[in-house]
Amino acid sequence: MSDLFTRRDLIKGGTMIAVGLVAPRWLSTIAQADMIRVGQGGKATGDTVLVVCQLSGGNDGLNTVVPYANKAYYTLRPTLGLTEDKILKLNESQGLHPGLKGLHELFQQGKVAIINNVGYPKANRSHFKSMEIWQSASPEGTMKGGWIGRHFDEQLRHGPLNPVVGLGLSTDKPLALNAQSASIPCFASLADLKNMVGDPDTERMLREIQGMDAMQGTATHAVQQASKSALDVISILQKQLGGYTPKETYGNDAFGMGFKQIAQLIATSPQTRVVYFSAGGFDTHARQPDTHAKLLTGFGDAINSFQKELEAVGKADKVVTVVFSEFGRRAAENASQGTDHGQAAPMFLIGSKVKGGIHGPVPDLQALADGDVMFTQDFRGVYAATLDQWMGGDSEIVLGQKFGHPDVFK
Repeated sequence: MSDLFTRRDLIKGGTMIAVGLVAPRWLSTIAQADMIRVGQGGKATGDTVLVVCQLSGGNDGLNTVVPYANKAYYTLRPTLGLTEDKILKLNESQGLHPGLKGLHELFQQGKVAIINNVGYPKANRSHFKSMEIWQSASPEGTMKGGWIGRHFDEQLRHGPLNPVVGLGLSTDKPLALNAQSASIPCFASLADLKNMVGDPDTERMLREIQGMDAMQGTATHAVQQASKSALDVISILQKQLGGYTPKETYGNDAFGMGFKQIAQLIATSPQTRVVYFSAGGFDTHARQPDTHAKLLTGFGDAINSFQKELEAVGKADKVVTVVFSEFGRRAAENASQGTDHGQAAPMFLIGSKVKGGIHGPVPDLQALADGDVMFTQDFRGVYAATLDQWMGGDSEIVLGQKFGHPDVFK
């Protein structure tokens, strides 16, 4: 049940309705979730935060982390190949796109882990299907929902979760957040979250329709208390968000606005453990140079400001950002100054608690898979490390099998 209610819906109903019966399930969850989880033998959800940043459209990995020392790169990309003098060098063989100055600065500080050649067996070049595979973490389609949703389902087995333990910032709810039992809200922006209750009159009305307190021990009383607690949580979060002033400057592009809002959430909502965010435009079939440069500059600048903000509010050691795209691009450029759908590409893990550096071999451009970079690291191994070592989860349950961990966390 994920539909949101509106003030108009309540007024049209004309009856005394408990908020817990009409609001999303997450809104009716009581605020003291961690205390109850511990009381029932479960673990508290911890205090680490995972930010997932999705680069939608298929980011060109070879022009993001550039194998500039390999002559085959320039043979495959005679016009799109980035010359060595423009590249932000990482080591003697690879460097970053010149638009990623912000990310390069973090890499030099040891706060960026770059994992080369990430993909999965029998890669699919369809946007829809490949994104479904990445978000479900089930290439064979045998597991329901999304990998983050299944993680929270498992956490829910030990007791109720906090209403804002996971949040999505997206116009459409990502499959990754879908669960069988847990309910993870998704908002287009923080403005939507702030308007969840609305003005003071609306909040007063929602509280008043609870009516007189029912007898303790009854179902009605339980719903009333859950509804009041939910309204308290949203009211507090609204005030916290409204009173927060960003410490850094962010751009007006999708990445700047997205990471600015994520920083606000993390700084003001200590119960939130996962924030999912996506930005599009990476399907660069034509006129790639300008489009890709603009996107990567926006991302690099935003993640740099975000990391600095985390340090300013004392959260840098508690937050890791995972960055992925549904696939990379073909190794060879096309005839339209662009690149077409490919397979493997790099992933980024960013934060003070990652093992900075390059993990995995340089893409082998002499041994391509049907014109694409071959994968050497299954993305589910990265998820497994994140679940087990950062989120306090159980990757074997969430992913359906064991995967080896890349050595990316301190």
